[in-house]
Amino acid sequence: MSKDSQMRAAINQKLIEMGERERLKELLRAKLVECGWKDQLKAHCKDVIREKGLEHVTVEDLVTEVTPKGRALVPDSVKKELLQRIRAFLAQHATL
Repeated sequence: MSKDSQMRAAINQKLIEMGERERLKELLRAKLVECGWKDQLKAHCKDVIREKGLEHVTVEDLVTEVTPKGRALVPDSVKKELLQRIRAFLAQHATL
């Protein structure tokens, strides 16, 4: 395991232990709904199903097709806010 992987694992573990990971997930959900991301992604899913036909689309196909678009649609402001919160958390709990 590389040093980078070890650091990521340690940070993730600390976020989980302190309950911060769940708080961040809830914040992310709220921000994505607020900015219309959820509705945009839902519309994209419907488009993909219409194009390919309901009988020809599996859940795995839909996930593969929609994931890149979903990631691209997340506003930079939401990404920045989440990153800022993670950095603030790490600054407060710098004993990793």
